[in-house]
Amino acid sequence: MMTDQVQEVLNKLRPFLLRDGGDVELVDVDEGIVRLRLMGACGSCPSSTITLKAGIERALVEEVPGIREVEQVF
Repeated sequence: MMTDQVQEVLNKLRPFLLRDGGDVELVDVDEGIVRLRLMGACGSCPSSTITLKAGIERALVEEVPGIREVEQVF
């Protein structure tokens, strides 16, 4: 259930990432921690940490009850 909610939020954010040549892949959701892989231009962008924390994490914490943090996996 939580995975579906996370995927729904990521699908809303995906057009913004695709516009900049990137994308995001959901790797895992475990005990309120979401693990994501940034791909394409987002994977190597110097601003990827800001995208992950200020953009994606903020949206997930606000919209999916129980999400506490987002981690990037490589």
